[in-house]
Amino acid sequence: MRPSPAILLLTLTISAAQAQTAPSLALAWPSLPSTGFISGRAATNQDVADGNAAFVLKVYGAAVGKPLDLTIPQYAYLMNKGDKPVPVIVIQAETYRGLKLIGVRDLAGKTSTVKQADLQLLGTTPPK
Repeated sequence: MRPSPAILLLTLTISAAQAQTAPSLALAWPSLPSTGFISGRAATNQDVADGNAAFVLKVYGAAVGKPLDLTIPQYAYLMNKGDKPVPVIVIQAETYRGLKLIGVRDLAGKTSTVKQADLQLLGTTPPK
């Protein structure tokens, strides 16, 4: 029994949509930035306002973040559960009481704050 043209069209439409959302195997990573990140210190409100950081760690209004010993900037994948890894650039890394938070910027320029455990750090050489 042959499938109807409507079922074939639906199958082709779904396959095309999946192909459009899948990341390219030949992803063109940008060069690492020379500005737009902070390293070796905790972020300030001004850093966030200037676009150089994604967050400021504060408790009761006082800044409490300490810098993590990570190379910044560097390439990374944000490992979303159930989704494909999202390519990002690490722009900030801080810790407070064992919580390790990383500021990242995706390739479209959107910043996010994520736990270090949700990242696969890739270093400073563009991934293949």
